Amino acid sequence: MTDIGTSIPSFWQSQCQQPTDLTPLSGDIKVDIAIIGAGFTGLSTARELLKDDPSLKVAVLEARYVGYGASGRNGGFNMSLFGLEPEVTVLRWGHQKTADAHQYMVKAVDYVRSTVAKYKIDSDYEHTGMLRVAYSERQTKRLEKSLNLFEKLSIAQNYQYMSERDVQDTVHSPRFRAGIFEKNSGILNPYKHVRELKRIAQDLGADIYENTPVTHIDRQGHMVKLTTPQGSVSCEKLLIAVNAWSGQMRGLPKIRSRQAPVWTSQIVTPPLSQAQWDEIGWHGRQSIEDNRQLIHYFRRTIDNRFTMGGGNVSFPPKHRLGQMDTAKVFKALGAHVKWLFPNLSNIKFDYQWGGPVSVNMDMTPEIGFIGDERVVYAAGCIGHGVSLTQLNGRTIADLLQGKQTELTDFWIINRKAIPWPPSIVGAAAKRAVLGGLKIWDKFEERGL
Repeated sequence: MTDIGTSIPSFWQSQCQQPTDLTPLSGDIKVDIAIIGAGFTGLSTARELLKDDPSLKVAVLEARYVGYGASGRNGGFNMSLFGLEPEVTVLRWGHQKTADAHQYMVKAVDYVRSTVAKYKIDSDYEHTGMLRVAYSERQTKRLEKSLNLFEKLSIAQNYQYMSERDVQDTVHSPRFRAGIFEKNSGILNPYKHVRELKRIAQDLGADIYENTPVTHIDRQGHMVKLTTPQGSVSCEKLLIAVNAWSGQMRGLPKIRSRQAPVWTSQIVTPPLSQAQWDEIGWHGRQSIEDNRQLIHYFRRTIDNRFTMGGGNVSFPPKHRLGQMDTAKVFKALGAHVKWLFPNLSNIKFDYQWGGPVSVNMDMTPEIGFIGDERVVYAAGCIGHGVSLTQLNGRTIADLLQGKQTELTDFWIINRKAIPWPPSIVGAAAKRAVLGGLKIWDKFEERGL
């Protein structure tokens, strides 16, 4: 299999020295707990397990290298958004579960921030807040409804409504009509962050094997056996933490329909001059998302570049998470940057890349057991996984140790998920979901 798109490095990956110590598994080993996937979820789980019990033997298997997947390719937003939108969660799960999900995400944001401080993680972390902006009157009305929902759920304390003048005073874009500012949010360099998580897990005793794809999973008596190209791992318990790559797992058919990979793209400018930033404003360095269904997310980097991602997405085949028609998407992202900030009308873009994120049929993250309590999986970050996946590591560590805690009582654990339909039906469902979101955005942005 060749991943055409993910062979193109992200901006974050390009700014760091690429790892050379990619030690694959060689031979047969036996461990207490094995983890497939060395991203935010897998490495956070390994760290928490070994904090709890340093005597555990924990092995983490990564098909390529730490930070190759979504953990090294995302926008780097430490944010409290759960799933797609609170309104969607309310429709599917009701008010109380939506409020509970928000509280979990608030804990997740604090968890990431405290982890950075505790372990002195070098990932350019800034706790700058997040601004959600509307471009049209219809989007503004939906922002207002969102804030009303937050108040009804008693979760509005971290949110502040901003009028058009307030938003314009903060970021000088002629397109912003209104906004909601959330103060409890941050930004980081995701690739540097996940590489630091590797360091911490190794310091605590985890064995991490890169260039080690798992080709098959078998239950053998009370053990689980993982087959790799140059060896095998026998373990008492297993975590599958590959998210968008879950459809490629061999030996556990049930997990392959739990989620679908969705391809999303990003672009980055060269460092902007002080004069360019003065014209834009944005001196608070807040992260920003627009209030579209197919959202754009943008932020300033530590070296004062402008990066934007999102917009149009696609559903690549599960067996080949290759590149979508990115030329059109990159062009659209660039045009959107210039539409927002006319002073950047002649700007070029230094980096453009993409990668898959994990989306469930009902747009809700999940953690659960597969078959029995020996195997745990996590999927469905919906593109908002930086904070979620890391706190999930603490939650999953409790599950793997058979502990019942406040975190393991969270309702996404072993929830009744709706699987994606197979083959042609599934493809039609995905096209319908994507088409509906596009129509929604076109309706709300008529005349822009």
